[in-house]
Amino acid sequence: MKKIVFEREKCIGCGACVSVCPSFWETSNDGKVDLKEGVEEDGNFKREMEDAGCNQEASQSCPVQCIHVKENDS
Repeated sequence: MKKIVFEREKCIGCGACVSVCPSFWETSNDGKVDLKEGVEEDGNFKREMEDAGCNQEASQSCPVQCIHVKENDS
């Protein structure tokens, strides 16, 4: 299992993640980006999944490095 952790407060809304991984990322009305089906926890948004898929590329394309792909410990 993988966990996507999104530090939304750091997001500058460049849209790189939306471009490379639109099935998981979308532009929000406030100009930032949202993690689809993300659950807010400790000020960050998280989503668990079997495979990181295009989220690894989304993480690498983010200029402010606010998207993290981690192994899920639970």
